[in-house]
Amino acid sequence: MRTQKFLFCWMLVLFLAVSCERKPFVEHKIKMEATAKPCSQLQETFRLNSNFGGERFEFEKCLPDGYQEKSITTERRADTVVVSFNTAKDDKQSVYKITLDIDSYPAYHFITIDNETYSLSPTAK
Repeated sequence: MRTQKFLFCWMLVLFLAVSCERKPFVEHKIKMEATAKPCSQLQETFRLNSNFGGERFEFEKCLPDGYQEKSITTERRADTVVVSFNTAKDDKQSVYKITLDIDSYPAYHFITIDNETYSLSPTAK
């Protein structure tokens, strides 16, 4: 009887461990606001807020007028999240304020946004 209980408990623990295994993923949500600024006034600052739900990046980007959020793609490449805005050079462009939320598993240490790579490292508290 003891052997059966032990075997049952062992199989239950093994089942739970296997069923909790997560598969790698990357998801993004984006908010874009067109500004009245021309691309010559683009601010090249980059802000990162990190919390338990992922990371939030805030920056400005010069994009064609009428740019659609659905054109943005994200993908994982090893420990890097690659964000592509997939734009063609257009004569009429303006500055957009971008708020990009990234949720990914496992953790990533770099983010590439249109060929610019940034290292993400935790800060000491």
